[in-house]
Amino acid sequence: MTVILNSLLAALPRKSYLRLLPGLTPVDLVFGEVLYEPGQKIEHVYFPTQSLVSLLTLVEGHLALEVGLVGWEGMVGFPLALGVEASPVRSLVQGAGPALRMSAARFRSELRRSPPLQRELYRYVNTMMAQISQTAGCNRFHVVEPRLARWLLMTRDRVRSGEFRMTHEFLSHMLGVRRVGVTEAASALQQRNLIEYTRGSIKILDHRGLEKAACACYESVKDMHEAQRPS
Repeated sequence: MTVILNSLLAALPRKSYLRLLPGLTPVDLVFGEVLYEPGQKIEHVYFPTQSLVSLLTLVEGHLALEVGLVGWEGMVGFPLALGVEASPVRSLVQGAGPALRMSAARFRSELRRSPPLQRELYRYVNTMMAQISQTAGCNRFHVVEPRLARWLLMTRDRVRSGEFRMTHEFLSHMLGVRRVGVTEAASALQQRNLIEYTRGSIKILDHRGLEKAACACYESVKDMHEAQRPS
Protein backbone atom coordinates (compact mmCIF):
# COMPACT_ATOMS: atom_id res chain seq x y z
CA MET A 1 0.00 0.00 0.00
CA THR A 2 1.35 3.43 -0.95
CA VAL A 3 2.35 5.65 1.99
CA ILE A 4 0.76 9.12 1.79
CA LEU A 5 3.39 11.59 3.03
CA ASN A 6 1.08 14.59 3.44
CA SER A 7 -1.06 14.18 6.56
CA LEU A 8 -3.96 16.28 5.27
CA LEU A 9 -4.29 13.95 2.29
CA ALA A 10 -3.65 10.90 4.48
CA ALA A 11 -6.62 11.85 6.68
CA LEU A 12 -9.01 11.44 3.72
CA PRO A 13 -10.92 8.20 3.17
CA ARG A 14 -9.04 6.11 0.62
CA LYS A 15 -11.82 6.50 -1.96
CA SER A 16 -11.64 10.30 -1.66
CA TYR A 17 -7.85 10.29 -1.94
CA LEU A 18 -7.87 8.05 -5.02
CA ARG A 19 -10.29 10.45 -6.70
CA LEU A 20 -7.82 13.31 -6.07
CA LEU A 21 -4.76 11.36 -7.17
CA PRO A 22 -4.99 11.90 -10.97
CA GLY A 23 -4.94 15.68 -10.40
CA LEU A 24 -1.87 15.63 -8.14
CA THR A 25 1.47 16.24 -9.85
CA PRO A 26 4.77 15.55 -8.01
CA VAL A 27 7.04 18.63 -8.03
CA ASP A 28 10.30 19.62 -6.37
CA LEU A 29 10.14 22.96 -4.59
CA VAL A 30 13.37 24.99 -4.68
CA PHE A 31 14.78 26.91 -1.71
CA GLY A 32 13.93 30.60 -2.06
CA GLU A 33 11.22 30.01 -4.68
CA VAL A 34 8.17 32.29 -4.36
CA LEU A 35 4.93 30.41 -5.01
CA TYR A 36 2.66 33.48 -4.67
CA GLU A 37 2.95 37.18 -3.95
CA PRO A 38 0.27 39.15 -2.05
CA GLY A 39 -2.67 39.90 -4.33
CA GLN A 40 -1.53 37.37 -6.92
CA LYS A 41 -4.08 34.89 -8.25
CA ILE A 42 -3.60 31.39 -6.86
CA GLU A 43 -3.02 29.18 -9.91
CA HIS A 44 -2.02 26.03 -8.03
CA VAL A 45 -2.25 24.56 -4.55
CA TYR A 46 0.60 22.59 -3.01
CA PHE A 47 0.63 19.70 -0.54
CA PRO A 48 4.20 19.54 0.84
CA THR A 49 5.54 16.09 1.60
CA GLN A 50 9.18 16.82 2.47
CA SER A 51 9.34 20.57 1.90
CA LEU A 52 8.55 23.66 3.94
CA VAL A 53 6.86 26.92 2.95
CA SER A 54 6.81 30.20 4.91
CA LEU A 55 3.85 32.55 4.77
CA LEU A 56 5.08 36.14 4.92
CA THR A 57 3.21 39.38 5.41
CA LEU A 58 4.67 42.48 3.77
CA VAL A 59 4.48 45.87 5.51
CA GLU A 60 5.45 49.03 3.65
CA GLY A 61 8.84 50.29 4.77
CA HIS A 62 9.67 47.07 6.63
CA LEU A 63 11.04 43.62 5.86
CA ALA A 64 8.70 40.70 5.25
CA LEU A 65 7.63 38.98 8.48
CA GLU A 66 6.72 35.33 8.78
CA VAL A 67 3.22 34.66 10.10
CA GLY A 68 2.86 30.96 9.30
CA LEU A 69 4.61 27.74 8.31
CA VAL A 70 3.30 24.94 6.11
CA GLY A 71 4.90 21.53 5.92
CA TRP A 72 3.78 17.93 5.54
CA GLU A 73 0.75 18.60 7.75
CA GLY A 74 -1.05 20.96 5.39
CA MET A 75 -1.57 22.81 2.15
CA VAL A 76 -0.30 26.01 0.54
CA GLY A 77 -3.07 27.97 -1.16
CA PHE A 78 -5.74 27.23 1.44
CA PRO A 79 -7.58 30.57 0.86
CA LEU A 80 -9.11 28.81 -2.16
CA ALA A 81 -11.02 26.60 0.27
CA LEU A 82 -12.74 29.78 1.50
CA GLY A 83 -13.57 30.99 -1.99
CA VAL A 84 -10.69 33.50 -2.10
CA GLU A 85 -8.71 33.42 -5.35
CA ALA A 86 -5.86 35.82 -4.49
CA SER A 87 -3.12 35.14 -1.97
CA PRO A 88 -3.03 37.49 1.04
CA VAL A 89 0.63 36.65 1.75
CA ARG A 90 3.92 35.84 0.07
CA SER A 91 4.49 32.08 0.02
CA LEU A 92 8.23 31.39 0.09
CA VAL A 93 9.89 27.98 -0.05
CA GLN A 94 12.04 27.76 3.04
CA GLY A 95 12.89 24.07 2.85
CA ALA A 96 13.53 22.53 -0.56
CA GLY A 97 11.94 19.20 -1.32
CA PRO A 98 9.04 17.35 -2.89
CA ALA A 99 5.39 18.36 -2.86
CA LEU A 100 2.19 17.49 -4.72
CA ARG A 101 0.66 20.22 -6.88
CA MET A 102 -2.89 20.60 -8.17
CA SER A 103 -4.35 23.28 -10.40
CA ALA A 104 -6.70 25.74 -8.73
CA ALA A 105 -9.51 24.84 -11.12
CA ARG A 106 -9.18 21.11 -10.38
CA PHE A 107 -8.95 21.79 -6.65
CA ARG A 108 -12.14 23.87 -6.62
CA SER A 109 -13.95 21.17 -8.58
CA GLU A 110 -12.78 18.40 -6.23
CA LEU A 111 -13.63 20.46 -3.16
CA ARG A 112 -17.23 21.01 -4.32
CA ARG A 113 -17.91 17.30 -4.70
CA SER A 114 -15.94 15.92 -1.74
CA PRO A 115 -17.36 16.47 1.78
CA PRO A 116 -14.37 14.61 3.33
CA LEU A 117 -11.96 17.04 1.62
CA GLN A 118 -14.07 19.98 2.79
CA ARG A 119 -14.00 18.68 6.36
CA GLU A 120 -10.22 18.20 6.48
CA LEU A 121 -9.52 21.55 4.84
CA TYR A 122 -11.81 23.48 7.17
CA ARG A 123 -10.06 21.84 10.13
CA TYR A 124 -6.72 22.83 8.67
CA VAL A 125 -7.77 26.42 7.91
CA ASN A 126 -8.92 26.76 11.52
CA THR A 127 -5.53 25.65 12.84
CA MET A 128 -3.71 27.96 10.43
CA MET A 129 -5.79 30.93 11.58
CA ALA A 130 -4.87 30.04 15.15
CA GLN A 131 -1.19 29.66 14.23
CA ILE A 132 -1.14 33.04 12.48
CA SER A 133 -2.82 34.75 15.45
CA GLN A 134 -0.44 33.15 17.95
CA THR A 135 2.60 34.03 15.83
CA ALA A 136 1.51 37.66 15.61
CA GLY A 137 1.32 37.90 19.40
CA CYS A 138 4.64 36.10 19.79
CA ASN A 139 6.39 38.47 17.38
CA ARG A 140 5.08 41.47 19.34
CA PHE A 141 5.65 40.43 22.95
CA HIS A 142 8.43 37.84 23.17
CA VAL A 143 12.19 38.36 22.96
CA VAL A 144 14.29 36.87 20.19
CA GLU A 145 15.87 33.84 21.89
CA PRO A 146 12.66 31.99 22.89
CA ARG A 147 11.09 33.02 19.57
CA LEU A 148 14.02 31.48 17.71
CA ALA A 149 13.68 28.29 19.77
CA ARG A 150 9.95 28.18 18.94
CA TRP A 151 10.65 28.69 15.26
CA LEU A 152 13.29 25.95 15.13
CA LEU A 153 10.93 23.50 16.80
CA MET A 154 8.07 24.36 14.44
CA THR A 155 10.42 23.85 11.51
CA ARG A 156 11.59 20.52 12.96
CA ASP A 157 8.01 19.30 13.29
CA ARG A 158 7.17 20.22 9.69
CA VAL A 159 10.26 18.79 8.01
CA ARG A 160 10.41 15.83 10.44
CA SER A 161 14.12 16.35 10.96
CA GLY A 162 16.31 18.02 13.56
CA GLU A 163 18.77 19.25 10.95
CA PHE A 164 18.04 21.75 8.19
CA ARG A 165 19.61 24.45 6.05
CA MET A 166 19.23 28.01 7.33
CA THR A 167 21.27 31.22 7.35
CA HIS A 168 21.19 34.02 9.92
CA GLU A 169 20.09 36.42 7.20
CA PHE A 170 17.12 34.25 6.28
CA LEU A 171 16.22 33.80 9.95
CA SER A 172 16.27 37.56 10.46
CA HIS A 173 13.64 37.90 7.72
CA MET A 174 11.53 35.12 9.22
CA LEU A 175 11.58 36.61 12.72
CA GLY A 176 11.47 40.27 11.68
CA VAL A 177 14.61 41.26 13.59
CA ARG A 178 18.07 42.48 12.64
CA ARG A 179 20.65 39.88 11.72
CA VAL A 180 22.74 40.72 14.79
CA GLY A 181 19.78 39.82 17.00
CA VAL A 182 19.47 36.40 15.39
CA THR A 183 23.22 35.86 15.67
CA GLU A 184 23.15 36.63 19.40
CA ALA A 185 20.13 34.39 20.01
CA ALA A 186 21.59 31.49 18.00
CA SER A 187 24.92 31.87 19.82
CA ALA A 188 23.14 31.74 23.17
CA LEU A 189 21.31 28.53 22.21
CA GLN A 190 24.55 27.05 20.91
CA GLN A 191 26.44 27.91 24.11
CA ARG A 192 23.77 26.00 26.03
CA ASN A 193 24.42 23.00 23.75
CA LEU A 194 20.87 23.07 22.44
CA ILE A 195 21.78 23.58 18.78
CA GLU A 196 24.80 23.48 16.50
CA TYR A 197 25.11 26.09 13.78
CA THR A 198 27.71 25.78 11.03
CA ARG A 199 27.87 27.19 7.49
CA GLY A 200 24.17 27.79 7.03
CA SER A 201 23.10 24.50 8.63
CA ILE A 202 21.34 24.17 11.98
CA LYS A 203 21.21 20.94 13.96
CA ILE A 204 19.11 20.50 17.10
CA LEU A 205 21.25 18.71 19.68
CA ASP A 206 18.86 18.71 22.66
CA HIS A 207 15.22 18.56 21.64
CA ARG A 208 13.78 18.63 25.16
CA GLY A 209 16.10 21.41 26.20
CA LEU A 210 15.10 23.50 23.19
CA GLU A 211 11.43 22.96 24.02
CA LYS A 212 12.09 24.33 27.52
CA ALA A 213 13.92 27.32 26.02
CA ALA A 214 11.03 28.14 23.66
CA CYS A 215 8.18 30.46 24.58
CA ALA A 216 4.80 28.96 25.42
CA CYS A 217 3.59 29.79 21.90
CA TYR A 218 5.23 26.61 20.60
CA GLU A 219 3.13 24.32 22.78
CA SER A 220 0.00 26.39 22.11
CA VAL A 221 0.33 26.02 18.33
CA LYS A 222 1.29 22.35 18.62
CA ASP A 223 -1.74 21.64 20.82
CA MET A 224 -4.02 23.40 18.31
CA HIS A 225 -2.82 21.18 15.49
CA GLU A 226 -3.14 18.00 17.55
CA ALA A 227 -6.63 18.93 18.75
CA GLN A 228 -7.81 19.27 15.15
CA ARG A 229 -6.63 15.84 14.10
CA PRO A 230 -9.50 13.37 13.72
CA SER A 231 -9.70 10.82 16.51
